[in-house]
Amino acid sequence: MFWAREATATDQVSDQVTDQVKALLKCVGTKPVSALECMKKLGLSHRPTFRQNYLQPALDAGLIERTLPDKPNSRLQKYRRSGG
Repeated sequence: MFWAREATATDQVSDQVTDQVKALLKCVGTKPVSALECMKKLGLSHRPTFRQNYLQPALDAGLIERTLPDKPNSRLQKYRRSGG
């Protein structure tokens, strides 16, 4: 029984992350957008949560990319869908 509950909890976390990344992909349309613009569109106000649950998983999966890859912390940083 313990293993079944653990697997279910893991599945729920995976589903939640996937839904959050899908929401981010809808936000990042045809033109580059800033993190703040996406947060506003998604109704989010806590930047660390946005970065951890939406932005970083999408970047890690290669679904989006930075417009300034050499300056990840730039105030002018925007994000777009990956070209590949």
